[in-house]
Amino acid sequence: MNTANLASDAPKRARRVAAATFVGTTIEWYDFFIYGAAAAFVFGPQFFPAFSPTAGLIASFGTFAAGFIARPVGGILFGHFGDRLGRKRTLVFSLMLMGVGTFLIALLPNFEQIGIAAPILLITLRLVQGLGVGGEWGGAVLMATEHAPPGKRAFYSSFPQMGIPAGIILANAVFLIIGAVLAPAQFAAWGWRIPFVFSALMVIVALFIRMQLEESPEFEKVNAASATRRLPLLEVLRSGWKNVISGMGVSLAPSALGYLFSVYLLSYGVQLGLDRQLLLGSLIAASVVYLVVTGFAGNLADRVGAVKLFTLAMILSAAAVFVCFWLFDGVTIGGALLALVILAVPIGLSVGVQAIIITRSFPTHLRYTGASLSYQMGSVLGGGLTPMIATAIYAATASSQAIALYLVAMVAVSAISVLVLSKISRGNDVVAGPEHPIVASSSPSPKDA
Repeated sequence: MNTANLASDAPKRARRVAAATFVGTTIEWYDFFIYGAAAAFVFGPQFFPAFSPTAGLIASFGTFAAGFIARPVGGILFGHFGDRLGRKRTLVFSLMLMGVGTFLIALLPNFEQIGIAAPILLITLRLVQGLGVGGEWGGAVLMATEHAPPGKRAFYSSFPQMGIPAGIILANAVFLIIGAVLAPAQFAAWGWRIPFVFSALMVIVALFIRMQLEESPEFEKVNAASATRRLPLLEVLRSGWKNVISGMGVSLAPSALGYLFSVYLLSYGVQLGLDRQLLLGSLIAASVVYLVVTGFAGNLADRVGAVKLFTLAMILSAAAVFVCFWLFDGVTIGGALLALVILAVPIGLSVGVQAIIITRSFPTHLRYTGASLSYQMGSVLGGGLTPMIATAIYAATASSQAIALYLVAMVAVSAISVLVLSKISRGNDVVAGPEHPIVASSSPSPKDA
């Protein structure tokens, strides 16, 4: 195919890749979030029956956090091969790994059947899930942005980010349907396993879609120039450690708020006496708002700058968490729905621009490793620990406002970090604002990006 045909086909390829990354990340996050819903509702009594309800819930959320511990390892591992061998292959393998881990959870015996081996195996499979999703994010975002037309990188980066709320919608819709069809005793005994089995079917579809994609054109240029690095991680840590630390900070609040929204508040609402099914329905409705705002933010960022939108999101988040808990504490399903919708707006704004801010602060030959390490480490410290810490704070203080203060601290760190990262990465029209020209993606170091 000649150069003219390649150029004319570029927009079509970009749209195809964006759609494929959305589908793939939706399924990956579906796998990750069905575990969160199960941790909130059933894993405590299934795998920690000797504990008190509160201690069992903390232990259950502890296994949830274990997946986050594996995410940076997955980011480093897949980032290494993604920066050396290409984005497409790593995306295919990360999806397969995630699918296998999720399916095996469906077959896992509980504590009553095999004793202490049950929670040990559960944690092991959760670690496998974490490895898979750790490699997924960087590859999906890079495939979308590196195929994107000029001036639309932020918008295209929001497509894999929209997979997060889409995964929440899909995961909780499946739990909602199963909970409506089965009696509570049936759901607790075996019904919770069905969403994990369903994942296997979706993974097959996503694998087929991903196999049809073409490699990132930006990576192909680096590869053709023999500019790939033997050990990308070492170079990232040597020349881009400031970017990594700042990127971790940027990831703290969106992750913490996201898992408050999608995991902890389900458990909190049930503790207050709200109906589980109605809570799931409310979360699904609010996640639609989350999804729409995420895409809107990515589109708007190409015109006004991602940092401005992210900073606005942090300001709104600081107020939203207090309002959210105040509404939940009213113990009405209408208040819970409104709380989730209010929280969905700043989360969507921040998530919609988070990917472009982090990924474009690293040069192409180190981007998979640098961006994945930044995002996944921030997710461990932010989202992975939030449900467990929030449960412990409430058990110790009986105050939801104390949880809100903890989250405001996360927001403050992210607000400062995005300003620091924007100074380090100044010169990019998406990150710093449209008055700054885009620097070539093959910049020799993060400082030049």
